[in-house]
Amino acid sequence: MRWSAGAAALCASVCLAACAVGPKYQRPAVPSPPAWKTEGPWREAAPKDSIPKGTWWEIFHDDELNRYEQQLLAANQSLAAARDRLDQARSLARVASAALFPTLSADPTGSRNRFSGNRPQILTSGTALTQSVYEIPFALNYEVDLFGRVRKNLEAANASLQGTAADLQNVQLILTAELAADYFSLRELDAETQVVQESVKIQQQGLVLVNHRHEGGIASGLDLAQQQTLLDSTVTQLYLLQQQREQFEHAIAVLVGTPASTFNVAVVPLRAAPPPVPLGIPSDLLERRPDIATAERTMAQENALVGVAKAAFYPQFTISGAGGFESVSLGSLITAPSAIWSLGGDLLQPIFNGGRNRANLAAQKSAYDESVANYRESVLTAFQQVEDGLSGLNTLSRAAESQNAAVADAHRALDIANDRYVGGLTTFLDVITAQSVLLTNQRLSTQLLGQQMVTSVFLVKALGGAWDASEIQTEQVHPKATQLIQP
Repeated sequence: MRWSAGAAALCASVCLAACAVGPKYQRPAVPSPPAWKTEGPWREAAPKDSIPKGTWWEIFHDDELNRYEQQLLAANQSLAAARDRLDQARSLARVASAALFPTLSADPTGSRNRFSGNRPQILTSGTALTQSVYEIPFALNYEVDLFGRVRKNLEAANASLQGTAADLQNVQLILTAELAADYFSLRELDAETQVVQESVKIQQQGLVLVNHRHEGGIASGLDLAQQQTLLDSTVTQLYLLQQQREQFEHAIAVLVGTPASTFNVAVVPLRAAPPPVPLGIPSDLLERRPDIATAERTMAQENALVGVAKAAFYPQFTISGAGGFESVSLGSLITAPSAIWSLGGDLLQPIFNGGRNRANLAAQKSAYDESVANYRESVLTAFQQVEDGLSGLNTLSRAAESQNAAVADAHRALDIANDRYVGGLTTFLDVITAQSVLLTNQRLSTQLLGQQMVTSVFLVKALGGAWDASEIQTEQVHPKATQLIQP
């Protein structure tokens, strides 16, 4: 009958647990512009889902880049560490949910003791006594969550879990974008190297021409020395380009989880064009950026911890029970006369503790306010990064058009300079100058294309890479009845 009364008290306490203190979480408002400031002719209207979900890099239609990205997902160590952090957060959320259940422990003991014959005369006569004692006690404890402290802790743990899941996606987005940027930078260097190699061939042909004219007494030694100097300088540029390419190749090796010493990327000059990137509206960023989702979940976590700090002002009610068997003989241990039990409750009400609870609550409210400021800052930064990408692509597009025209003009200038030199109308200095101008303009044209591709990568990254915040909603730990019998 006493156990039934205890169970009834437990059920009543659980019903009372519906009362929870602390603020209800609501996402703070942030200013969001109705449209993007930059609207360029380079972008076609396209639906949001035209960026491949989960594999955003496929928008560039480069099979080799796709292969490297898949290697990164499988072998990158920073990404593996982020996955481990998510597993850790998931386990910590399960730890928080365990506090919703009673704990049951057993502590079997056995001892044999000899008591002094001169012991204090309390229960028995003063004769020596040797006695065995065997016990199998069980202890049951359950904190009734009257004011929501445990539930708020679980709410905070789940928010942290979802934030860690978003952080994993952000790490993946950063790494895959870095790989794509390095890849296109390497391909741009391949194209630039090809330009310089073609210039070397042209300059070598010019050197042969000047040398023949010098041997025939038509060209001066100065013309020959100037052409040789230009050729040597251009060859030096080839070595520097190779050194830059090797650095990008090594960076890609680390990203795909391969030792740099055994990793090679075949030379393929860049021949791509920036793809049209569907933008959506600015408010979409609040759901598409994993770093914003991480900041938002941090706010939810800090808000729940405010509730935990408030619950510290209220009583803490614990139900405890104990039972088991105690006997001086193993043979009579598991018998009805050896049974022992107790049932009780403990109500702890904080009264004075030097202002600790008040200080904890004030600190937690400040932590929440800080998370709100960080969230709003991350949103503003996201808007800035998208606008940077848009304006950058627009400017680079116009610059590329004018630079292509400059390359064509430089070709014509070189042809004219060669004809005038061969006709004896000018010195070879004009030819050298025209060759240098052509090389400079060709390299700049190639660099602009590389910058366009890299800027496109970072624009897709700034848009969240087609990720969506709904993907982390399933990352929650819910208390399960099976936890009652789990160690």
